Amino acid sequence: MQSSCETSSLQALVAQFATQRILAIGDLMLDEFIWGRVSRISPEAPVPVVEVTGESYYPGGAANVARNVREFTPAASVMGIAGADDHGRRLLGLLAASGIDTSAVQQDPAVPTTVKTRIVARHQQVVRVDRERKGPLPAALTETAMRLLDEAIGQIDAIVVADYGKGFLTQPLADYICHAAHAQNKILTVDPHPHTSLRWCGATAVKPNRMEAFLAAGLPPSDPVDPVLADAPLLQAGRRLMDAWETGSLLITLGEQGMLLLERGAPPYHTPTRAKEVFDVSGAGDTAIAVFTLGLAAGATPIQAAELANRASGIVVGKLGTATATAAELQAECAAP
Repeated sequence: MQSSCETSSLQALVAQFATQRILAIGDLMLDEFIWGRVSRISPEAPVPVVEVTGESYYPGGAANVARNVREFTPAASVMGIAGADDHGRRLLGLLAASGIDTSAVQQDPAVPTTVKTRIVARHQQVVRVDRERKGPLPAALTETAMRLLDEAIGQIDAIVVADYGKGFLTQPLADYICHAAHAQNKILTVDPHPHTSLRWCGATAVKPNRMEAFLAAGLPPSDPVDPVLADAPLLQAGRRLMDAWETGSLLITLGEQGMLLLERGAPPYHTPTRAKEVFDVSGAGDTAIAVFTLGLAAGATPIQAAELANRASGIVVGKLGTATATAAELQAECAAP
């Protein structure tokens, strides 16, 4: 059971989230959910027939990171690119309706908006359909992103990067973000993508999941070990990434095993999962990196920030769809034994 001192400290940090100014950078997506029910199998193929009962749309990718940030502070902004299409207009409308600053979002007719459509029946995802364009963007769009970062960085406290491998983030832009954050003494956290091989040298913290950590470290994946602090291959991968990325902290999310935090000059720290029931893991990583960043910006130690991120993720996986945690929910979770 946690002490009252720990409880009050975490709750005080959550209260400070409201004053933080956070910029989310990365690949923007639109998450579409088609809800329905299954009553029969198709006569055309051995697949279920879904009778549609409703549709929902949410910001996805880096836009969902911004949405998670916005639950805790009014000063949430986002940088990326959306297509000049119906999906892009819907995405920007959702962000604006949530109170997220989209002035750093570019629109380009040549770049279709990334859309992930999930068909869900009886609380189970039946299939996911992806519509996307992969590959690096034209140099002019990257140059504009650099200019927009220069304009924004004086008015923010932290940058959180969400790389989904769709092409917005290139090595020149990654280098520019790292340099700008270091020069302006801003917190920089990164949720990396395992197949882009981008370097984030000097970031405050990087948050891969277990598989991403092994891939990025160039090591063969291994089965989880219990207890986590005895998982030698995982610790080796983490130490290799700490050196390669020259980052201050590494937060590895481990699903049902919780999270592992590595810091320079400190022993590894494991926080077990707080999830009570798991309905949908969609967006849990976005919640984790958003809350971890808010914690660091509010003055939390990396361990405190990891604890807050772990609690927020436990809240989100208990909800259906691309969900978020609220400040009230996180405060209550911090008070729970």
